Amino acid sequence: MKGIRKNIWIIACLLYTITIQAQEIKSPKSGLWIDNIPKPEVIVEEDVTPPVIKIISPKIAEGVKFKTNVPELNLFAKAIDESGISYVAVNSKLEEISEEGVFVTEMILKEGDNVIKLVAVDRENNLQDRTIVIEYHPLVVTLADRIAEESTYYGLIIGVNKYRDPVITDLNNPIKDAQKLYDVLTTQYTFEEENIEFLKNASLEEIMGAFESLSGKVTENDNLLVFYAGHGWWDQNASTGFWLPSDASQKSRIKWFRNSTLVDYLKELNSKHTLLIADACFSGSIFRTRSAFPEASKAVEMLYELPSRKAMTSGTLTEVPDESAFIKYLVERLEKSNEKYLSSEQLFSSFNHAVINNSEAVPQFGEIQNVGDQGGDFIFIRK
Repeated sequence: MKGIRKNIWIIACLLYTITIQAQEIKSPKSGLWIDNIPKPEVIVEEDVTPPVIKIISPKIAEGVKFKTNVPELNLFAKAIDESGISYVAVNSKLEEISEEGVFVTEMILKEGDNVIKLVAVDRENNLQDRTIVIEYHPLVVTLADRIAEESTYYGLIIGVNKYRDPVITDLNNPIKDAQKLYDVLTTQYTFEEENIEFLKNASLEEIMGAFESLSGKVTENDNLLVFYAGHGWWDQNASTGFWLPSDASQKSRIKWFRNSTLVDYLKELNSKHTLLIADACFSGSIFRTRSAFPEASKAVEMLYELPSRKAMTSGTLTEVPDESAFIKYLVERLEKSNEKYLSSEQLFSSFNHAVINNSEAVPQFGEIQNVGDQGGDFIFIRK
């Protein structure tokens, strides 16, 4: 029996030895090692994906030239890659990058096209480049730009049709004519509606109040246009002209608006340029000169630089008709003019003969007396 048991034990050991030859097992308890189990193969993929370069600011679309009139530009961009960014260069100059891959490049642009090449390299040496083109041209500051930045165009437009005194004849067209001028100024020229006061059938108090209001607004850089359409009167003995507000009375001149009062207001209004347009009887009394100027020969910039106080009227010291050829042709020339800059002298010259040929009136243009004209001119600027 002992021999049989011994043989069985030997056979078991042999079977155990044969089994462990096909396996690798490490048992912490037994300390046995069996190293012939096949190990799984680990495959490491090579990183061949280049970084991504994103332009943050300014907004530059892919393949589109970016245009600017600013000579200095900060380019904000970001380089992105899963393995991390090794370095970034802009036009071969290495740039500092944040942990998130953001970098900033300060550029001084030359006039014309500026070619900017951005290069990003990740930690596996994959390279990405991107080329952008920035076109720079300095901003051209025109006279209109400078005036718009420095100045405001103000307007006071007065039309009087109806008179409270039944002895004074009502008119049909002044308000309609004033409206035509208002419309062309606000739609085609650099007059904003909020800067024009439009008085219809105004009283003396309303007219004087409007001038008082303007004296608190208009600065030495601003431009002012004053228009009046309605009855006027010339006192031959006193050599004084008047506008007749809606509350004027034939028996008393207390409510008449004197030319001398108008001149005083224009002295107080320290504008760069003031242009008075009057379509009223006897309106020519405001002038120092009584004849139209010849066509302008100076540059517009020079005319604008010198202060001016000009006036154009529908007649001399005579009556003018209710239906005004003066306003008709004045507004028509403003509407049809193709000039970006139109001086009041040019405007007057463009319709003066048409008024003379189609009415009994002789329009006048000149400087307003004693209010500071220095030879410049009021310039209408098209929008």
